[in-house]
Amino acid sequence: MKLHELADRPGARKKRSRIGRGIGSGTGKTGGRGGKGQTARSGVRIKGFEGGQMPLHRRLPKRGFKNTSFALKLNEINLDRVQAAIDAGKLDAGAPVDAAALVKAGVLRRARDGVRLLGSGEIKAKVAFTVWGASKSAVAAVEKAGGSVTVLAPQARGGRTAGLIPI
Repeated sequence: MKLHELADRPGARKKRSRIGRGIGSGTGKTGGRGGKGQTARSGVRIKGFEGGQMPLHRRLPKRGFKNTSFALKLNEINLDRVQAAIDAGKLDAGAPVDAAALVKAGVLRRARDGVRLLGSGEIKAKVAFTVWGASKSAVAAVEKAGGSVTVLAPQARGGRTAGLIPI
């Protein structure tokens, strides 16, 4: 392959539409902005406006709270991905499999707060996993193949109780 033979795949690059260039272009006059009024102006937008009636998003009660500041960001990985890495020779089934081993094998891009093992696919190799979480089906499949799953205790990541000495 030569440098001048490189090209994008067909349809990968789309030509920019030049708006406001006369009525024959199809995007002339209003230039895709519709008619007059507030929607034709820049900077102002009516989201959820219902003609002065109380909008639906204000009529419904506020509910729930998702505290993401303490949530662990786990890498989720299925058994078939691990088995594929073992078959390809990237992952050693004899050594314990943890987040660092999966990153080194190229199965995961980066280790976040830990790994959660999910049970999609099947595993044939006898593997010892050390993970932050595992589904019941994943644990059953690994133990059926003769392996083991060690689930680590979640680590505190800050907040009011972090750094306090337990009594």
